[in-house]
Amino acid sequence: MAQLFFKYGAMNSGKSIEILKVAHNYEEQNKHVLIFTSGIDDRDEVGYVSSRIGLRKQAIPIYEDTNLFQIVQEHQPKPSCVLIDECQFMNKEGILQLVQIVDELQVPVMAFGLKNDFQNNLFEGSKYMLIYADKIEELKTICWFCERKATMTLRVENGKPIYTGQQIQIGGNETYYPVCRKCHSNPPL
Repeated sequence: MAQLFFKYGAMNSGKSIEILKVAHNYEEQNKHVLIFTSGIDDRDEVGYVSSRIGLRKQAIPIYEDTNLFQIVQEHQPKPSCVLIDECQFMNKEGILQLVQIVDELQVPVMAFGLKNDFQNNLFEGSKYMLIYADKIEELKTICWFCERKATMTLRVENGKPIYTGQQIQIGGNETYYPVCRKCHSNPPL
């Protein structure tokens, strides 16, 4: 029976490399996967899932009006699995389309993303994944500054922590650090 999986983690927890690994495992067995990623994530190039260790794979970009259900329903051959990168940027309608893919098309969906933003508010996509996912798994990494588990993201600008601003600002290690709760409040910068 197909299920909806939400795998979340702080920055640098290996979400994108996990997608690439899962895709490889399916494809190695001659099973077809569809990979989607946010159309606003342009750190590498729009329409690619890229890991920090240099691996990348082409993906279908998701925009606000992308009909994921229709794409998966019409795709031939029928995919064995649907993989979603950066699901935190999706809206409620997009998450409900993932539910439809699982429930109506019987195709498993694995969605990966951040749970909370740099102000520790849930992203819209993450909020609805937490509500609708059949299985939820935390991917772990360590704090940028200490040995604790990173559960938050610290936004920095010119070496200074930032706690206000727009929820979405695309960036990598130059903009965000994975941090524990203690170092989020009082980073040793």
